[in-house]
Amino acid sequence: METIWFCLVALMIAVYVLLDGFDLGAGVIHFLVAKTDAERRQVLASIGPVWDGNEVWLIAAGGTLYFAFPALYASSFSGFYLPLIMVLWLLIVRGISIEFRNHIRSAVWDPMFDFLFCASSLLLAVFYGAALGNVVRGVPLDASGYFFEPLWTNFRLGDDTGILDWYTILVGVLALAALMMHGALWVKLKTVGALSDRAANVAGKAWWAVIVLTIPVTAVTFRVQSNVEKSFSRWPWGIVFPLLAIAGMVAVKLYLARKNEWRAFLGSCAYLAGMLTSVVFGVYPMVLPARNPMYALTAENAKAGAYGLKVGLVWWFIGIALATGYFVFVYHSFAGKVDLDGDTHP
Repeated sequence: METIWFCLVALMIAVYVLLDGFDLGAGVIHFLVAKTDAERRQVLASIGPVWDGNEVWLIAAGGTLYFAFPALYASSFSGFYLPLIMVLWLLIVRGISIEFRNHIRSAVWDPMFDFLFCASSLLLAVFYGAALGNVVRGVPLDASGYFFEPLWTNFRLGDDTGILDWYTILVGVLALAALMMHGALWVKLKTVGALSDRAANVAGKAWWAVIVLTIPVTAVTFRVQSNVEKSFSRWPWGIVFPLLAIAGMVAVKLYLARKNEWRAFLGSCAYLAGMLTSVVFGVYPMVLPARNPMYALTAENAKAGAYGLKVGLVWWFIGIALATGYFVFVYHSFAGKVDLDGDTHP
């Protein structure tokens, strides 16, 4: 049962990254692709109907984590308290910049909201990547399941690391490049004309950055977390996950050249899903690795009671079915291209 819930938590996180990832990416490339006020409004309109709904999956992931693995929830939310508060403030600032940009039209305020939208999106992308790097690298858990790390120390791997070191920053930069590509492909998909062409150009350049960064990150990850190699050796079928990421990158390049917007975007989704599932597969059965392996939190020692997990599984599927139905309706309702007035057309 704990393995099922481990997979469900991973699924929730992956869905959040795929959905909220493109609107974070749209924010990062905001100034790169939009040259006029009308084009900046187009970028915002491309994510306007769905960006806040996408963040529901982050809440769903947190709720699933709290229900299924309370020990992991308690340990990570206390140990990562400072970066989590920073992420919360960035989410707040980003939400304010999007909403106020549409309600307050001012030559003074508009540039500030645009800057906050771009800056908060960029920092969130890096922070999310660094958070993933921390989970892979491991944290200084003690026998009680508690840990604390400063934001940074000397930026080196070892016994005295902080939230940010050269490895977690490298993962953060890869996450930034990947979400830039993902967001640019979404803007390409939803817009027309010069804005769409510039988005395709940014996506193409980001593609090369992702390729260049994925190789060293993958190599270093096998060195930083020994369990990754053990998992792929123990279950060779897990190679399907990195192969999915590779296939996704090939699809992005191929379909960008063929100007097939949808398939290029789906290729980006495949890359992100493949990378995330590769990480999850690599660290399993651990849910939070520790510097001292004997203190690591695993799916077995961090899980909730067996009866609660069985009953909760039924209600989880009911809740997710309702949420999925709503999202299908919203995305169908706002399908099509965005024009200068913010409307969508098939």
